[in-house]
Amino acid sequence: MPRTFVGRAILVTAATAVLSVLITALVALPIAIRSADRAARTDLAEKSALAVELLATERPAARARIVDRLRDEGIDVYLVRRGVADRPGLPERVIAQIAADDPVDTRGVVAGTTVLISGRPLSGNDSGVVLTRAAPRATDPRVLGGVWIALLAGLVGGVAAGALLAFVVARPLRQAALAAARLTAGDRSVRLAVRPPAEAAALATALNQLGAALQISEGREREFLLSVSHELRTPLATIRGYAEALADGVVPADGAPAAGEIMRVEADRLDRLISDLLVLSRLEAADLPVHPEPVDLVALVETTGLAWAPRCGPDGPLLSVELPAGPVVVRTDPARIRQVIDGLCENALRVLPAGAPLILAVRTGPGDGDGVVEIRDGGPGFTDEDLAVAFQRGALQQRYRHERKTGSGLGLALAARLVARLDGTIEAGHAPEGGAMFTVTLPRSGSEPNPPLT
Repeated sequence: MPRTFVGRAILVTAATAVLSVLITALVALPIAIRSADRAARTDLAEKSALAVELLATERPAARARIVDRLRDEGIDVYLVRRGVADRPGLPERVIAQIAADDPVDTRGVVAGTTVLISGRPLSGNDSGVVLTRAAPRATDPRVLGGVWIALLAGLVGGVAAGALLAFVVARPLRQAALAAARLTAGDRSVRLAVRPPAEAAALATALNQLGAALQISEGREREFLLSVSHELRTPLATIRGYAEALADGVVPADGAPAAGEIMRVEADRLDRLISDLLVLSRLEAADLPVHPEPVDLVALVETTGLAWAPRCGPDGPLLSVELPAGPVVVRTDPARIRQVIDGLCENALRVLPAGAPLILAVRTGPGDGDGVVEIRDGGPGFTDEDLAVAFQRGALQQRYRHERKTGSGLGLALAARLVARLDGTIEAGHAPEGGAMFTVTLPRSGSEPNPPLT
């Protein structure tokens, strides 16, 4: 079996052509045999009529020459006189028919061979002339000549057309393979011309879309790496500066605790960033373990509000918690969902001015009792274009890093992947308070909840 598509297409086409020729031969040969048989019968009948006239009028020497000429053409001549043939072999029914003054046009067996028989009676005396000729067969050159030439021409034409078709059909595949190789080599600008047929156009369109998507993805990846590098350098520069100041004795003894605290805060910032990167990479590899269990979202969000209240002091945002009267039980990992809520609150506090609202709310979702957690704020919010890319790594950070305070660009991407890992959904939207709203929907649970996470 050939390894290339062209080779296989040619092989299949050739096999199809051979099969078509065989089927055509099976149909055409009987037709050709019947046609040759009719032609031979007509020719033999004409010769028998002519032979009767000649033999009846010519002299004996001329008659001998006529018989010899007919035999040279493969025709045997029998003379019937008074109901008796001059040579044995003729079927009795033929002799009887001639003796009865009836013409003969039939097929019979003479000397073990199937022949065509044509005879004409002579006037009177129960006499006549009978001519015989071998009946046409499938192997007769008269039959095979035209048929096999046509079949061979059809076979050659079919194989040639198949080869041409294979090369034409394989051309888009070769172009696609070359384009894929260039994409693999890192050339994201490669594009294919979209031409018919529809399948080739669909393949070219898919490769063009892949190239464009890779180009956009790698551009965002580079921007994300640049932003992460910046986020890493900032605390590192602070830690290095204070470390050098302490080492050089620039910081007095009474200032050492303050410098140490600044270094600790920056180290914690580095640790959070690296932890987010590790968690995100494990989520993308589906390697992050989660432990779903029945959890009361009311108790969980109430505890979260108490934890975040100290960070929303008199000079900060106005934190409020909206909870239903009864429990809302879902099946989730309490540590991971708390991580999501903390990350969203962290993002909100980064941009919220003093006195702006920050709301943590819990309600029952419309879908079969699912639980919903809302984090709303009265900050600058998002545009409609922002909502489309809100959960892509670094998309909003790249867009707003020169306009307002931003983080590393990991928080929303991490939240989206964590919620998806917990079989939930997260949506970004516009809050009634004028800022951003994140809606986390989690599947319900039929079991009793565990104690809230503290």
